[in-house]
Amino acid sequence: MQNSNGVNIKINHIAKTEGHAGFAASIIKGDVKSAKLEVQEGMRLIEGILVGRNFMDVPIVAQRICGICPVVHNLTSIKALENAMGVKVSEETKKLRTLLELGQLIHSHALHLFFLSLADFLDMENDLTLIKEYPEETRMVIRIREYGMSLIKIIGGRVVHPLTNEVGGFKKVPTTEEIQQLIQGSEKIISEVLELGEFFRKIKIPEFSRKTEYVSLGQKGRYAIYEGDIISSQGLHIPAEKFEANFHELQKQKEVIKKVEHNGKSYMIGAIARINNNRDKLMPLAHKYLESLGWTFPDFNPFHNILSQMTEVIHCIEESGKILKELSHVDLNKALTEKYAVKEGVGVAAVEAPRGTLYYHIEVDNRGYVKNVNIMTPTAQFLSNLEDDIALYLPKVMNLEEHEREKKLRAFIRAYDPCISCAVH
Repeated sequence: MQNSNGVNIKINHIAKTEGHAGFAASIIKGDVKSAKLEVQEGMRLIEGILVGRNFMDVPIVAQRICGICPVVHNLTSIKALENAMGVKVSEETKKLRTLLELGQLIHSHALHLFFLSLADFLDMENDLTLIKEYPEETRMVIRIREYGMSLIKIIGGRVVHPLTNEVGGFKKVPTTEEIQQLIQGSEKIISEVLELGEFFRKIKIPEFSRKTEYVSLGQKGRYAIYEGDIISSQGLHIPAEKFEANFHELQKQKEVIKKVEHNGKSYMIGAIARINNNRDKLMPLAHKYLESLGWTFPDFNPFHNILSQMTEVIHCIEESGKILKELSHVDLNKALTEKYAVKEGVGVAAVEAPRGTLYYHIEVDNRGYVKNVNIMTPTAQFLSNLEDDIALYLPKVMNLEEHEREKKLRAFIRAYDPCISCAVH
């Protein structure tokens, strides 16, 4: 809509994202006055639901926050509870949990890469056309997703809302035969993921850049997914326990989501942040693929989040194969839960979700009942950064026809891979 005073942009619904959201912007004489992602879901109040419940209920309820990435809510809540009560777990437990998270990243990224974002860069509006024109690539992506989901199903008991993981370890561990099955799966799928990477490398990505701070987990000698400190591209390095002292939630009037800022500014998390911060720790094939993209770092093009996800899919398949081979030579019964004492305490934890660092703060009393919970999800953290980016991007597309402009804006938002259900937890 345009009048003598300026232009108002209204997109009622951004399809092919998790959840329901639209977009609105106001531009007066070329100056962007506002650019907002409009969340069309109500608050779900999961944190309040958890207060007063026994700690054993927390992972079961928390993983219902999201159907796409339940694993990371399960893992992060369990880690926070273990930290609260001083429960130590075995190295075998940590490796199995890492595999769960790698599987989560593989199947979520593959879904977003191909079925949610790819059509935007091929100028296709009908996804059936995409599948028809690229049938082999479609089958390839499905097989890659199936490998990621097989990791979760075999280790976690089922793909959505895993059953076996709990405070202290696992109720049930994979058999030797199941580990061998997964090893064979990783070896079989690696050539296909590299072929898919070549397909994505040829896609024309829009040019855009805005300097921001990248925040992620960081771990010495390893591409951090399950463990690590909080690090940033601007030199921040703190333990997860100090996250709330450095990152602040803001509840703005008439907004459902609590946004998060660092030093009063927006920041970016997710695949592109992890690649910027930890690229030197990628597995060999993933590192070689990233080098083939020819990027200069730091890289501030949010559209590159797509190819960052592609790089991570390669990395996760490589790393999962490595960990599986390590587990094939150990006694996995060491990951079974042993007795522990229920204690009063405060625990925090951070794990890398597909869309960025997920943070949990949980307090329990001496009987194991929850006194307080605070959850900071990835989309709530990067939403301000998305709006700051799109405010700078808008003038570049203002002169396009309305339909074309909306296509560009939808593509921009989808490149971020927002998860609204997590954000309104």
